[in-house]
Amino acid sequence: MAYGDALDLQRATAAARIAGHIADDVLLLVEHPPVVTLGRGTKPGHLVASEAQLQARGVELFEVERGGDITFHGPGQLVGYPIIDLKQHRQDLHWYLRQVEESLIQALAACGLECFRNPGLTGVWTRGVTAPQAPVLTAQAQRKLVSIGVHARDWVTWHGFALNVTTDLSFFDLIVPCGIGDVTMTTVSRELGDKFPGDVAISEAVTSSFGRVFDLTIEPKGLQWLEQVLSTTVTASEPLHPA
Repeated sequence: MAYGDALDLQRATAAARIAGHIADDVLLLVEHPPVVTLGRGTKPGHLVASEAQLQARGVELFEVERGGDITFHGPGQLVGYPIIDLKQHRQDLHWYLRQVEESLIQALAACGLECFRNPGLTGVWTRGVTAPQAPVLTAQAQRKLVSIGVHARDWVTWHGFALNVTTDLSFFDLIVPCGIGDVTMTTVSRELGDKFPGDVAISEAVTSSFGRVFDLTIEPKGLQWLEQVLSTTVTASEPLHPA
């Protein structure tokens, strides 16, 4: 799904969740064509490529309301937009970020890849299948799998996470990923090699893990269901736009 379409979709879903027209939390899972997004924390110089270089590689550029710095989305990446009413969980964005991290750490562990948090840096990291229980977080150890940036209004979240599954990592050369100069990006397929379980297994593990960590029952729904719900509520709850 094109990034702009997904952005409109999650804003509309968040507005409907805030208004009470959608009774349950929603996790949107998508894959995007190449796109660079600039969060509210993006610093000058973190977009390394020129406009011409982005165009040459077919990369769109968006400035959005989420927290965090610059990031890349593209083919081979599982992008998740949890639209969660924290009033029904815990009204604490720091808690929420840790829960998103925990969901992905558990999902990747279920697929055979041990991951961890990197203190002071939002996201999920790994040292691969041989990672010790308490990794020493040297520069060599800092291989990042998941970038996270969120936004909330009335304690309802949108934006979310990007998990590199089979992503072409050369796209990250266009930016300073998440504003971390010495970071090494990686993918699940690169870390697991011939033990890689496949895209479907990864997305299923992530979905199950979100349900478990947020204590919710998962009920799969298609895009057609969501569009139908939103079509009946659009006049009552206009899509959200940056505050």
